[in-house]
Amino acid sequence: IRRCLSNLSTPNKAITLADIPREDPATYRMLQKADSIGVFQVESRAQMNMLPRLRPRNYYDLVVQVSIVRPGPIHGDMVHPYLKRRNGIEEVSYPLPELKPILERTFGVPLFQEQVIAFAMVAADFTAGEADQLRRSMASWKRKGHMSELQYRLGQRMAQKGFETPYIERIQRQLEGFGEYGFPESHAASFALLVYVSSWLKCHHPAEFYCGLLNSQPMGFYTPSQLIQDAVRHKVRVLSADINFSDWEHKVVAEQAQPTLRIGLLQVQGLRQEQAEIIIQHRPEDGYQHLTEIHRLPGLNQNTPELLAAADAFSSLNLHRYQARWLSSEPVQTDLLQDAIDSSQLELNAPSELENMLEDYQSLSLSLGRHPIEFMREQGLLGNSLAADELKQIKHDTEVFVAGVVVGRQRPGTASGVTFVTLEDETGNVNVVVWSSTAHKQLKDLVKSKVLQIYGRLEKDESSGLIHIIAYRLIDLSASMEAMEAMSSRLAIGSRDYH
Repeated sequence: IRRCLSNLSTPNKAITLADIPREDPATYRMLQKADSIGVFQVESRAQMNMLPRLRPRNYYDLVVQVSIVRPGPIHGDMVHPYLKRRNGIEEVSYPLPELKPILERTFGVPLFQEQVIAFAMVAADFTAGEADQLRRSMASWKRKGHMSELQYRLGQRMAQKGFETPYIERIQRQLEGFGEYGFPESHAASFALLVYVSSWLKCHHPAEFYCGLLNSQPMGFYTPSQLIQDAVRHKVRVLSADINFSDWEHKVVAEQAQPTLRIGLLQVQGLRQEQAEIIIQHRPEDGYQHLTEIHRLPGLNQNTPELLAAADAFSSLNLHRYQARWLSSEPVQTDLLQDAIDSSQLELNAPSELENMLEDYQSLSLSLGRHPIEFMREQGLLGNSLAADELKQIKHDTEVFVAGVVVGRQRPGTASGVTFVTLEDETGNVNVVVWSSTAHKQLKDLVKSKVLQIYGRLEKDESSGLIHIIAYRLIDLSASMEAMEAMSSRLAIGSRDYH
């Protein structure tokens, strides 16, 4: 956030959190669609599944959003009652009239630690000392302490006051969940502020948002490649790393017709910052004109030009990556090197689109070209697999094939052994649910696959728009990707022949 605000600031005006408008409708519309990749605290799979269901419309909704996807409310079966009451499907009720002031903001459902403590004092006549013990037990996550004793005491006293057994059991399970991980409301309120700020930045200043996020890696759930893919989907123009235009960090390119981001040299795999700084500090005002200028730079390691060539960072010199790498691969006298560059006889075959894509991933861990899944689809390697955006047109309960690069595997403790897999293709992400029985049968495919095809049943929630696939069968297509890479390597070796 600090980096984003710095990119938005001008010499005459420093932008701070106070300058961000409150309760912006466009920001909430974005969140309601679960468009939250890279957004603080609500970018996980579970949070993204909750956003279209809760549909936050104001700041306090974000406070709830942050807190509701936690073991406390989940173990206590509080999530569904809250959503039903909030959406008017279920009537709001209170077991005791005295509980209304405590639970009214959350529709009669306790979600926060403070509510549970106050609830215990009213519903189970806990003393101030007992309430403080309860607070300490919930705050010492995963340390058993006195939680079991307090749960029993709470249940006994609630039963004496006429509470129904199922309700008591839910409260006790919630206490157990809070012992694993639960939020105080004050904590959630602080987090919600950063959720809103980062969401607003993504919604209204996407280039600055992604620039700040990429310069802050590693963090969060997503790789630079995934963040770049999401930036492009948000109409951000992304320019490649280049010795004449890139700084060490990624940067926003000002005064462009559309939001524009330039990849920094930090993305070049193996390149050290001090080496990049030599190139940046000695860069002429009109830019480098010849590769020999790079080779002559004082203090530059011999392998630095090779790393930059592999990343296609010499394209502004009209040298494609194969030519630049060939010329940089051997220690030669710079005058002979210049003669070779100037000679029309030295012209290597340019890499194909597929070769460029594979080289990009090897040297930059991302590509600005077409997605690898698109190449595999064109070559018939995916059969009749549907793309992510095509799933929107498919009816609920339809059996389908999907395929993509595996970009996420999550098995949260609250998911009863379920593994959530995220696949990425050229149109977006596909969410897959793998039940434990399927996972045990195909564990190797689940854990080891880089590219995965799924046969399963599509589930669609019409009210929220959520789509996921219940996996029946997992098919590892990594070998097909490796075959493409091997083919690219053979072509790259052949491309060194002179015309």
